[in-house]
Amino acid sequence: MPVRVEDFDGTRGFSGRWRLYFRERFPLPLQAPVIAVFSSAVFVYASAIRAPGGRPSLTIVAATFVVVLLVFLQLRILDEFKDYEQDMRFRPYRPVPRGIVTLRELGWLGVVAAVAQVAASALVGTRALVALAVVWAYAGLMAAEFFVSAWLQAHPLAYMASHMVVIPLIVAYVATCAGAESPTAPLMWLAGMSYLSFCVFEIGRKIRAPADEEEGVDTYSALWGGRSAVIVWLMAMAGAGAFAALAARQVGASPAVAGLAAAVIAVAAGVGTRFLADARPGRGRWFFAMSGVWLVVMYLALGVGAWMRLP
Repeated sequence: MPVRVEDFDGTRGFSGRWRLYFRERFPLPLQAPVIAVFSSAVFVYASAIRAPGGRPSLTIVAATFVVVLLVFLQLRILDEFKDYEQDMRFRPYRPVPRGIVTLRELGWLGVVAAVAQVAASALVGTRALVALAVVWAYAGLMAAEFFVSAWLQAHPLAYMASHMVVIPLIVAYVATCAGAESPTAPLMWLAGMSYLSFCVFEIGRKIRAPADEEEGVDTYSALWGGRSAVIVWLMAMAGAGAFAALAARQVGASPAVAGLAAAVIAVAAGVGTRFLADARPGRGRWFFAMSGVWLVVMYLALGVGAWMRLP
């Protein structure tokens, strides 16, 4: 829930304003662990499937995590710019419309994040810097909505599908940091798993009970109807699970990963069924929580399986 306007008295100062912004828009206690699991699992998996070279350097793993965390922060900042007019009109409770932070300040934060990413990537080498530039270039196209904003706004599935391409590019960046030199078949399975897993998260965070829908806020439950949104969410999860099992086969962990995927999908199906039977206010949060569980469980399983294959 966002902090109410009356909870901010304008006297918190610089650090207080930023703590408030991050708590509402990029909560690090929630975001950082999930991104750490994601980036570390991808790194370990990429290390395990390339030519034997020993266990990965913790310094490089940490540097990669910092870059990935800051990439997701930059994506949030770009969204603040892209959605500014709609937020001012329909979501005045968000930090930027409330004046907690300004777009100018967020722009400078993005610059600082970019400098930190370059410095961390430089520890790895030129190829990592090139992979980072590709991620940035695509993020820029996303911010411009590929210069077809009106069309994308009218086609929400295409909007999500095009924006989620940044996730495989982030996977490619992490794999590059791990020493991968070409997009092998196992990495393609991993990219497919990641693409669909983040679609799961994107859909899950935008499923709401009818009473919780807001004017001017495009949720999938409002656009497609609750039943269709839940079905697409489960289909994305099943597809991600299939890709995860294929990726896990390359490190001898397919039975465990497939079993965990099936278990989480079964629980998710139960959540969806109960929601559709009684979509009372607040129950849309179940999908956000289950989507987070999916990400953590699947990447942990794949990462642990890959780690056990390292020499």
